[in-house]
Amino acid sequence: MNNYETVFILTPVLSDQQAKEAVEKFTKVLTDNGAAIVNEENWGLRKLAYPIEKKSTGYYTLVEFDSNPEVIKKLETAFRRDERVLRFLTFRLDKYAKEYADKRRARKTAAPAAPATEVEPATAAE
Repeated sequence: MNNYETVFILTPVLSDQQAKEAVEKFTKVLTDNGAAIVNEENWGLRKLAYPIEKKSTGYYTLVEFDSNPEVIKKLETAFRRDERVLRFLTFRLDKYAKEYADKRRARKTAAPAAPATEVEPATAAE
């Protein structure tokens, strides 16, 4: 099994619920074909670098997964058949990219766990 990462952009005319349903559809395609989802990140509504289909924003989603190469063809066919998908990119992670992704996930999970410290206002010296 290889490590893969896919990023896809959904059309901005979707509601949050519709965008979540679309993401679930694609992760279901992966899991139904034997892939193991490692990480899923919703980057939210972001501005596109250039207009695609006369749209300047889109819902970005990143999914990291472990699977056989045959699953990629099925996933990309599902992307092409769904009119909600503006763009997608899937690539295999080499060992360095895998290490970087693991470190990024570790930083992301460690940062919110740190307690917020309150700073008391300094009193003026008289």
